[in-house]
Amino acid sequence: MFRDPALRTLRPRLLVLLFATAWAAAVHPLGAQELEPRAYSASPVGMTFLVIGAGRSSGSVLIDPSLPLDDVRARLGVATVGVGRTFDLASRTALVVVAVPYARARLSGQLGAERADAQRFGWADTRTRLSVNLVGGRAMRAREFAAARRGPILGASLSVVAPTGSYRSSRLVNLGSNRWSFKPELGVSVPAGRWTLETYGGYWIFTENDAFYPGTAAHQQAPVASLQAHASYSMRPRLWVALNATWYTGGVTSINGVEKADLQRNSRIGTAISIPFGRRQSLKAAFSTGTTTRIGGDFETVAVTWQIAWLRP
Repeated sequence: MFRDPALRTLRPRLLVLLFATAWAAAVHPLGAQELEPRAYSASPVGMTFLVIGAGRSSGSVLIDPSLPLDDVRARLGVATVGVGRTFDLASRTALVVVAVPYARARLSGQLGAERADAQRFGWADTRTRLSVNLVGGRAMRAREFAAARRGPILGASLSVVAPTGSYRSSRLVNLGSNRWSFKPELGVSVPAGRWTLETYGGYWIFTENDAFYPGTAAHQQAPVASLQAHASYSMRPRLWVALNATWYTGGVTSINGVEKADLQRNSRIGTAISIPFGRRQSLKAAFSTGTTTRIGGDFETVAVTWQIAWLRP
């Protein structure tokens, strides 16, 4: 907390910008389909975030688009705990977030001539995200940050999804992926009065799953390119709403070298709101739905996230 009496007077102004960063990196089990407003917002160094979130997706949710299922209907619930910290990286503001999700999935689909059903409970893959504000993101302590003017930000990030989730090679449907995933991304954030306009471009890269169903198959996936756009409006300090959109393409899979016809070329739109309560906490709610879908993206997602932040001078 703010132990220095001088810093206490800066608290209201600081908290205007604090509650927008860590939550966006914490819960996104569906990869390129994520929508993350204010992912590159400025914060002072020395901030610690605790994020607890819950989300539900329903519709044509395919955890893996290469699964031999048709007419898929699924419900996927995810509860996540994440921890983040801002720090000084070569005189630039950096943020690292680690998120651990627990998931429950119920899925039905047409497997050949039969209807197949599956239920899964367990840990999903752990996600880590490191972001650095390259332009407009000079590392500042609380006092200097509170007095600084907002300006455009160019940021870069790397997300890493580790294969820590529940996975059995004898199962067709799993919560874990049994592979590593990496996403480098560039993001631009431009303030315009009460508005913040943002665009991000990223590129998901996947390693091979060498124990794909029925346990002896090699599963590969081509990279997925994604583009996000966001427009958020601050109604008063710490209270904002956002309109979000994403488009992504690629991700063709192959099993034992045989390529499948599962190119993704989808788009989604959504909205989000952040509501402050107390001096250090915020509650965020988000909704998104598919707009154009080629493979596996025609579903709706509702998510709620609670965040609390601490600042050490």
